[in-house]
Amino acid sequence: MAKSRNSHTILAIRFSAMGDVAMTIPVMKEVLAADPELTIVFVTNKNWGALCEGIPRLIFYPADLKGAHKGVPGLYKLFAALRRDHPAISAVADLHHVLRSRIVRSFYRFLGIPVAVIDKGRKGKKELTRKENKVLKPLETTISRYRRVFAELGLQTAVAAPVPRHLPARKQIGIAPFATYKEKTYPLAKMEEVIRQLLEKEAADILLFGGGHHEVEQLQQLAEKYPALRVVAGRHHLQQELEIISHLHVMVSMDSANMHLASLFGVPVVSVWGATHPFAGFMGFGQPEENAVQIDLYCRPCSVFGNKPCFRGDHACMEQLAPERVVERVREILAG
Repeated sequence: MAKSRNSHTILAIRFSAMGDVAMTIPVMKEVLAADPELTIVFVTNKNWGALCEGIPRLIFYPADLKGAHKGVPGLYKLFAALRRDHPAISAVADLHHVLRSRIVRSFYRFLGIPVAVIDKGRKGKKELTRKENKVLKPLETTISRYRRVFAELGLQTAVAAPVPRHLPARKQIGIAPFATYKEKTYPLAKMEEVIRQLLEKEAADILLFGGGHHEVEQLQQLAEKYPALRVVAGRHHLQQELEIISHLHVMVSMDSANMHLASLFGVPVVSVWGATHPFAGFMGFGQPEENAVQIDLYCRPCSVFGNKPCFRGDHACMEQLAPERVVERVREILAG
């Protein structure tokens, strides 16, 4: 089918972890909803293609940054392949602003193609997370920052059609107890207490999510203690796991990828926050403020991504957070 004269194609770039990439999806859906003649070619990690499936005019383009597209020669090879496969690209949205994305966008700039780049708000994030004299206020959300990149290219956003939700008759609770860093991971013993209370108080199935051999092993050990639990982690491809997530009544997650994956489907997420804070702008898309479970401490937040060791040494932000707080919010959501 031939494209109309008004059709146009732009390139969006976001390498990085799955959660960060997942946050771009609802924004690109909004941009596509506002312009039916637009196509977005989305270049990202080769493993995240399932995030783009079923979205008209969003074309996943895989980048193999540890293999074929490693280093400057590899990035030029990626650029050359994009030029070959999508010669109509007329603008570039850099949603990442790291060395790799700078190199790719520079190749396009040399051709005179306009480029817009995300402002990460580093100054505000530094003020939010420093030890002394914190400026504890909400910063612009990452979702809003993505929208501004497209706006710089003259593109608007519109409310995208909601993803249809087909919920099973029996309540399903997802629990994703892990995160990349210890500083934003709720202690597993405390999460076990959350699970125990939910099994006691709710007629529901509890599904456990995670990734990597060690995490799967820990979840299996937990499931042996509580036969009502179902381990999803390590047993499905990403597309299958997304399908399971889409049917959840509620997800319990850290400040991690599963919060963003569940948000893609409008699943309410009870998110547990430790070293990081929603004020940094990484709350799940469409998630209300009251779904963030956290405690106020003078030291919070101590980092944007949770990648700095606790300078107190006691992980009070997680250790002092009562499991009952998590259980209470989950039950409020289930009660409607």
